[in-house]
Amino acid sequence: MQGRFDVHSHLLPGVDDGCDSLQESIACARELVRAGYTHSFCTPHFWPNLVHNTVESVRQRVADLQREFDSAAVPLKLYPGGEMNLREDFTQANPQDLPTFNMAGKYAMFDIWAEKLPPWFEPNVRWMQSHGLTVILAHPERMRAVQHEPDLADYFADLGLLLQGNLQCLGDPPRAATRQVAERFLAEDRYFLLGMDLHNHASMPIRLAGLSKAIELVGSEKVDELTIHNPQLLLKS
Repeated sequence: MQGRFDVHSHLLPGVDDGCDSLQESIACARELVRAGYTHSFCTPHFWPNLVHNTVESVRQRVADLQREFDSAAVPLKLYPGGEMNLREDFTQANPQDLPTFNMAGKYAMFDIWAEKLPPWFEPNVRWMQSHGLTVILAHPERMRAVQHEPDLADYFADLGLLLQGNLQCLGDPPRAATRQVAERFLAEDRYFLLGMDLHNHASMPIRLAGLSKAIELVGSEKVDELTIHNPQLLLKS
Protein backbone atom coordinates (compact mmCIF):
# COMPACT_ATOMS: atom_id res chain seq x y z
CA MET A 1 0.00 0.00 0.00
CA GLN A 2 1.04 3.60 -0.65
CA GLY A 3 1.25 5.38 2.67
CA ARG A 4 2.70 8.63 3.90
CA PHE A 5 6.19 9.94 3.14
CA ASP A 6 8.25 11.59 5.84
CA VAL A 7 10.16 14.19 3.83
CA HIS A 8 12.39 15.44 6.65
CA SER A 9 14.10 13.02 9.00
CA HIS A 10 17.35 12.52 10.84
CA LEU A 11 17.00 8.75 10.89
CA LEU A 12 20.57 7.96 9.86
CA PRO A 13 22.33 7.00 13.10
CA GLY A 14 25.40 8.85 14.30
CA VAL A 15 25.80 11.37 11.48
CA ASP A 16 24.35 14.55 13.04
CA ASP A 17 22.11 15.52 15.96
CA GLY A 18 19.56 12.86 15.02
CA CYS A 19 19.31 9.21 16.04
CA ASP A 20 22.25 8.06 18.14
CA SER A 21 22.16 4.39 17.25
CA LEU A 22 20.78 1.82 14.86
CA GLN A 23 18.40 0.67 17.61
CA GLU A 24 16.96 4.17 17.94
CA SER A 25 16.60 4.47 14.15
CA ILE A 26 14.66 1.21 14.09
CA ALA A 27 12.46 2.31 17.00
CA CYS A 28 11.63 5.60 15.23
CA ALA A 29 10.92 3.75 11.99
CA ARG A 30 8.51 1.39 13.72
CA GLU A 31 6.63 4.39 15.11
CA LEU A 32 6.41 5.89 11.63
CA VAL A 33 5.05 2.65 10.20
CA ARG A 34 2.43 2.43 12.94
CA ALA A 35 1.38 5.98 12.03
CA GLY A 36 0.82 5.03 8.39
CA TYR A 37 4.18 5.96 6.87
CA THR A 38 5.63 3.69 4.20
CA HIS A 39 8.46 5.93 2.93
CA SER A 40 11.01 8.29 4.44
CA PHE A 41 13.67 10.60 3.08
CA CYS A 42 16.80 10.62 5.21
CA THR A 43 17.86 14.28 5.29
CA PRO A 44 20.93 14.67 7.54
CA HIS A 45 22.41 18.10 8.09
CA PHE A 46 24.95 19.29 5.56
CA TRP A 47 27.03 21.64 7.68
CA PRO A 48 30.70 22.69 7.34
CA ASN A 49 31.56 20.81 10.54
CA LEU A 50 29.92 17.60 9.31
CA VAL A 51 32.39 16.90 6.53
CA HIS A 52 31.48 13.20 6.49
CA ASN A 53 27.99 14.04 5.16
CA THR A 54 28.36 14.07 1.39
CA VAL A 55 26.09 13.12 -1.47
CA GLU A 56 27.88 9.80 -1.92
CA SER A 57 28.25 8.97 1.78
CA VAL A 58 24.56 9.61 2.45
CA ARG A 59 23.59 7.42 -0.50
CA GLN A 60 25.67 4.59 0.97
CA ARG A 61 24.45 5.09 4.54
CA VAL A 62 20.84 5.06 3.40
CA ALA A 63 21.43 1.81 1.51
CA ASP A 64 23.06 0.34 4.62
CA LEU A 65 20.19 1.44 6.86
CA GLN A 66 17.65 0.06 4.41
CA ARG A 67 19.31 -3.36 4.68
CA GLU A 68 19.08 -3.14 8.47
CA PHE A 69 15.40 -2.21 8.27
CA ASP A 70 14.72 -5.07 5.90
CA SER A 71 16.50 -7.51 8.22
CA ALA A 72 14.45 -6.20 11.17
CA ALA A 73 11.22 -6.51 9.14
CA VAL A 74 10.56 -2.77 9.26
CA PRO A 75 8.50 -2.00 6.11
CA LEU A 76 9.80 1.52 5.54
CA LYS A 77 11.32 2.46 2.17
CA LEU A 78 14.21 4.92 2.50
CA TYR A 79 15.51 7.55 0.09
CA PRO A 80 18.59 9.78 0.42
CA GLY A 81 18.50 13.53 0.78
CA GLY A 82 19.90 16.32 2.91
CA GLU A 83 19.13 19.50 4.81
CA MET A 84 21.48 22.35 3.96
CA ASN A 85 22.04 25.41 6.09
CA LEU A 86 21.97 28.64 4.08
CA ARG A 87 25.04 30.77 4.80
CA GLU A 88 26.60 33.87 3.31
CA ASP A 89 29.34 31.88 1.54
CA PHE A 90 26.87 29.34 0.17
CA THR A 91 27.48 30.21 -3.49
CA GLN A 92 31.12 29.12 -3.19
CA ALA A 93 29.97 25.50 -3.06
CA ASN A 94 30.14 23.16 -6.03
CA PRO A 95 26.53 22.69 -7.18
CA GLN A 96 27.27 18.99 -7.69
CA ASP A 97 27.93 18.69 -3.95
CA LEU A 98 24.49 19.94 -2.93
CA PRO A 99 22.17 17.21 -1.63
CA THR A 100 18.78 16.87 -3.29
CA PHE A 101 15.79 14.64 -2.63
CA ASN A 102 16.65 11.12 -3.79
CA MET A 103 19.89 12.74 -5.02
CA ALA A 104 17.94 13.29 -8.23
CA GLY A 105 19.18 16.84 -8.82
CA LYS A 106 15.77 18.49 -8.80
CA TYR A 107 14.44 19.44 -5.34
CA ALA A 108 16.78 20.82 -2.65
CA MET A 109 15.92 21.73 0.95
CA PHE A 110 17.60 24.25 3.22
CA ASP A 111 17.03 25.89 6.57
CA ILE A 112 18.12 29.23 7.96
CA TRP A 113 17.94 30.70 11.45
CA ALA A 114 17.55 34.47 11.45
CA GLU A 115 15.86 37.27 13.36
CA LYS A 116 15.71 39.11 10.02
CA LEU A 117 16.33 37.86 6.51
CA PRO A 118 19.93 38.71 5.59
CA PRO A 119 20.73 40.57 2.34
CA TRP A 120 22.33 37.44 0.88
CA PHE A 121 19.18 35.35 1.32
CA GLU A 122 17.66 36.04 -2.10
CA PRO A 123 20.94 35.92 -4.10
CA ASN A 124 21.74 32.52 -2.62
CA VAL A 125 18.27 31.17 -3.42
CA ARG A 126 18.53 32.56 -6.95
CA TRP A 127 21.93 30.91 -7.31
CA MET A 128 20.48 27.50 -6.47
CA GLN A 129 17.59 28.07 -8.84
CA SER A 130 20.02 29.05 -11.60
CA HIS A 131 21.41 25.52 -11.37
CA GLY A 132 18.01 24.00 -12.08
CA LEU A 133 16.97 23.33 -8.51
CA THR A 134 13.48 23.73 -7.11
CA VAL A 135 14.23 25.08 -3.67
CA ILE A 136 12.35 24.19 -0.49
CA LEU A 137 12.59 26.16 2.76
CA ALA A 138 12.40 23.84 5.77
CA HIS A 139 10.21 24.78 8.74
CA PRO A 140 9.80 28.52 8.13
CA GLU A 141 7.53 28.67 11.19
CA ARG A 142 10.59 28.05 13.37
CA MET A 143 12.40 31.14 12.06
CA ARG A 144 12.13 34.26 14.23
CA ALA A 145 12.01 36.47 11.13
CA VAL A 146 8.85 34.68 10.01
CA GLN A 147 7.32 34.67 13.48
CA HIS A 148 7.78 38.45 13.58
CA GLU A 149 6.50 38.88 10.01
CA PRO A 150 4.33 35.98 8.80
CA ASP A 151 3.59 37.87 5.58
CA LEU A 152 7.09 36.90 4.47
CA ALA A 153 5.23 33.91 3.05
CA ASP A 154 4.20 36.16 0.15
CA TYR A 155 7.85 37.06 -0.48
CA PHE A 156 8.83 33.39 -0.42
CA ALA A 157 6.10 32.58 -2.93
CA ASP A 158 7.22 35.40 -5.24
CA LEU A 159 10.75 34.05 -4.99
CA GLY A 160 9.56 30.63 -6.11
CA LEU A 161 10.32 28.96 -2.80
CA LEU A 162 8.29 25.97 -1.64
CA LEU A 163 7.65 25.57 2.09
CA GLN A 164 7.93 22.48 4.27
CA GLY A 165 6.07 22.66 7.56
CA ASN A 166 7.13 20.77 10.66
CA LEU A 167 4.56 18.53 12.29
CA GLN A 168 6.29 19.07 15.61
CA CYS A 169 5.26 22.72 15.52
CA LEU A 170 1.61 21.74 15.18
CA GLY A 171 2.05 19.74 18.38
CA ASP A 172 3.58 22.66 20.28
CA PRO A 173 1.52 24.51 22.95
CA PRO A 174 -1.32 26.55 21.39
CA ARG A 175 0.24 29.90 22.30
CA ALA A 176 3.68 29.03 20.96
CA ALA A 177 4.75 31.23 18.05
CA THR A 178 5.77 28.15 16.10
CA ARG A 179 2.32 26.65 16.34
CA GLN A 180 0.50 29.89 15.59
CA VAL A 181 2.49 30.41 12.39
CA ALA A 182 2.21 26.76 11.39
CA GLU A 183 -1.56 26.78 11.84
CA ARG A 184 -1.84 30.02 9.85
CA PHE A 185 0.31 28.72 7.00
CA LEU A 186 -1.63 25.46 6.94
CA ALA A 187 -4.96 27.29 6.82
CA GLU A 188 -3.67 29.61 4.08
CA ASP A 189 -2.43 26.66 2.00
CA ARG A 190 1.17 27.88 2.14
CA TYR A 191 2.82 24.49 2.56
CA PHE A 192 4.00 22.17 -0.19
CA LEU A 193 5.03 19.47 2.28
CA LEU A 194 4.63 18.47 5.91
CA GLY A 195 7.48 16.58 7.55
CA MET A 196 8.29 15.09 10.93
CA ASP A 197 11.84 16.44 11.22
CA LEU A 198 12.29 13.59 13.67
CA HIS A 199 15.56 13.46 15.59
CA ASN A 200 15.02 10.83 18.27
CA HIS A 201 12.51 8.40 19.64
CA ALA A 202 11.62 10.52 22.66
CA SER A 203 10.30 13.31 20.43
CA MET A 204 8.02 11.10 18.33
CA PRO A 205 4.81 11.69 20.37
CA ILE A 206 4.73 15.46 19.79
CA ARG A 207 5.26 14.93 16.06
CA LEU A 208 2.49 12.36 15.84
CA ALA A 209 0.25 14.75 17.80
CA GLY A 210 1.07 17.37 15.18
CA LEU A 211 -0.06 15.02 12.42
CA SER A 212 -3.38 14.50 14.19
CA LYS A 213 -3.76 18.27 14.67
CA ALA A 214 -3.10 18.88 10.96
CA ILE A 215 -5.85 16.45 10.01
CA GLU A 216 -8.18 18.08 12.51
CA LEU A 217 -7.46 21.54 11.09
CA VAL A 218 -7.61 20.98 7.33
CA GLY A 219 -8.88 17.43 6.84
CA SER A 220 -7.34 14.16 5.78
CA GLU A 221 -7.53 14.91 2.04
CA LYS A 222 -5.32 18.00 2.36
CA VAL A 223 -2.87 16.27 4.69
CA ASP A 224 -2.67 13.38 2.22
CA GLU A 225 -1.69 15.91 -0.44
CA LEU A 226 1.13 17.23 1.75
CA THR A 227 2.37 13.85 3.01
CA ILE A 228 1.60 11.43 0.16
CA HIS A 229 0.97 13.07 -3.20
CA ASN A 230 3.36 16.05 -3.22
CA PRO A 231 6.24 14.02 -1.72
CA GLN A 232 6.09 11.66 -4.69
CA LEU A 233 7.16 14.59 -6.88
CA LEU A 234 10.46 14.68 -4.97
CA LEU A 235 11.47 11.40 -6.57
CA LYS A 236 11.52 12.94 -10.05
CA SER A 237 14.63 14.34 -11.69
